[in-house]
Amino acid sequence: MDQRRAEPDRNSITNPVSLYGEFTVTGNRKVRYAVSLTERELIVQRLTSTPVGRNKVVLNLKDCVGCRSYREDDNADPAAYLTVYLYPLRRRWVSSGLSRYRAEHCFRLAELQDPRANLEEAEKWARAIRERSARQQYLRDGVLMSELSRPCRMMLLVNPQSGKGQALTLYNNHIQRMLNEAGIPHTLVITERQNHARELVREADLSQWDALVIMSGDGLLFEVINGLLERPDWEEAIRTPLGILPGGSGNALAASIHHYSGASPVSSEELLVSCGFLLCKGLVSRMDLVSIHLSSSPRLFSFLSLAWGFVADVDIESEKYRHVGAARFTVGTLVRLASLRVYKGKLAYLPATEDYNSKEGLRNNVTLHCNNQASSLGPASVLCRPSRDSPCENTFHNSCHSNNSLKVRRTESTPSRSATKSLPGPPDSLLLPLDQPLPSDWVVVQEEDFVLMLAMYQSHLAEDLMAAPGATAADGVIHLFYVKAGISRTALLKLFLAMEKGAHLATNCQHLVYTKVRALRLEPYSPKGIITVDGEVVEYGPVQAEVHRGLARLISG
Repeated sequence: MDQRRAEPDRNSITNPVSLYGEFTVTGNRKVRYAVSLTERELIVQRLTSTPVGRNKVVLNLKDCVGCRSYREDDNADPAAYLTVYLYPLRRRWVSSGLSRYRAEHCFRLAELQDPRANLEEAEKWARAIRERSARQQYLRDGVLMSELSRPCRMMLLVNPQSGKGQALTLYNNHIQRMLNEAGIPHTLVITERQNHARELVREADLSQWDALVIMSGDGLLFEVINGLLERPDWEEAIRTPLGILPGGSGNALAASIHHYSGASPVSSEELLVSCGFLLCKGLVSRMDLVSIHLSSSPRLFSFLSLAWGFVADVDIESEKYRHVGAARFTVGTLVRLASLRVYKGKLAYLPATEDYNSKEGLRNNVTLHCNNQASSLGPASVLCRPSRDSPCENTFHNSCHSNNSLKVRRTESTPSRSATKSLPGPPDSLLLPLDQPLPSDWVVVQEEDFVLMLAMYQSHLAEDLMAAPGATAADGVIHLFYVKAGISRTALLKLFLAMEKGAHLATNCQHLVYTKVRALRLEPYSPKGIITVDGEVVEYGPVQAEVHRGLARLISG
């Protein structure tokens, strides 16, 4: 390889060349290429007499997941090889927007007669590419995210029965290769039964792992989170970075992570590739968890949603259509619309005020650690800053707030105290026991006839349902929606169609109410019904919830 540096170009001041060399490519050893490595790009230019612009390819290092150097088994060939793995964006053929695809670039180095010297030179390039790929500034929505330690040891849990039963096939076709390209050692664990993952992480020696990754629907992550919070060392355990790869039919958190990255909406295998790419980048942010109290069941922790009424019915009743994948929810919605129900109950909540949001933003300006291990490619911990999209508008009502809710009169009851002092996991400071009256600063909804109640803490309810478009992973609020009785089937269908793009709040539906809350309580009056937490059926009856801001760690980019 020619060790000369490239002549500085017009962009050299902001993006200087750090390495330059001449390579051939596999498959055509007669054509040579000039390759320049800058802080942000790998520039490949064919050495020819034709105009430069037609032969120049610029590879963005932000799209790079890994790079390796090696020699082939042929001892007679002294050459070394350099392969770069990227997942850049390109326009989709059928629909609008962009999606990621796999691109592999392999270069051959045979300038020197000594095979070892060629390999050393290739290794220098591979190391420099990996370092520059990792040395980007990762600032998203005002939050600078930390980085997983490298090499990162992952436990990858796969539910082979999730979705259409193809999770293991998807792992073999996509994820195994991506992790190998990124140089991420991982151990595959195939779950065998319900709560297998919960039991496993509850007893596992977590010091062996830098991250836990779930490839399934949202139900498996629900098991993992609750298993971690049932451990005696839950405070340390819940800091283990968690990753999600879509392998089920709902895939709501995977769709949310993809959305938070700023990418165009995608689904199915395109979503899997996108989430796999984000996983390989290994950036960690905070994620809210919500404490859920039921009448007689142990406390649960939720990362996605609490639902009652229409949404919960569709989620569970559509299980019979699981074989059609994500389309099961569309089918279930149409079936339930045909026999629309009204659900009676009492709903109350503690509003999230602007003052609370600003204080919580300052409180969360703390150091974020990843298993207390330093990254060899960047800082082990960084400051989390308040999001630009900090929730300022606390309530959105298509109808007047004063006509739909009522402040609870102040009583002689004591200030709110924890209802969970003896339970594992963090204490709840806002919730009284379910059999006690509500605190005085809660709002009680006057209506008692509902079509649905949905509490969200991520943006998506499914791959194609953006239920809370303003949500972020750690905004510290519960996004509460409820639809009052009296809505027509047509209007409700329009709401769900608009929800595909997150436009339902702009439909001017007089029966839809949306507000941001810190805690809520629901008391169903109907003797029978369905309540779901993260898509899982829980005990039917009174339920209350409180958000814990940034309690978990999420691999999200």
